[in-house]
Amino acid sequence: MVKKSLISVISQEEKDENRGSVAFQIKSLTDRIRKLSSHLELHRKDYSSQRGLRKILGKRQRMLSYLSKKNRICYKELINQLNIRESKTR
Repeated sequence: MVKKSLISVISQEEKDENRGSVAFQIKSLTDRIRKLSSHLELHRKDYSSQRGLRKILGKRQRMLSYLSKKNRICYKELINQLNIRESKTR
């Protein structure tokens, strides 16, 4: 139920983007990471969820690495849109 609503919300925002695209998958993983993080703030000893979070983080990291090699411009736009990385100020 939640997954369908997420897909519909994201699909409405970006009608031309494919659900199987790397960018869409990274967005859905980021949403799951944020939900699990808030869950773990309340339930610190939920080790199964901690393991799941680590697996999702690794998967998102691999996808981001792939996207950065494949299309650097799309990678930077996605990072800024999702507010994943800290901006570097020098």
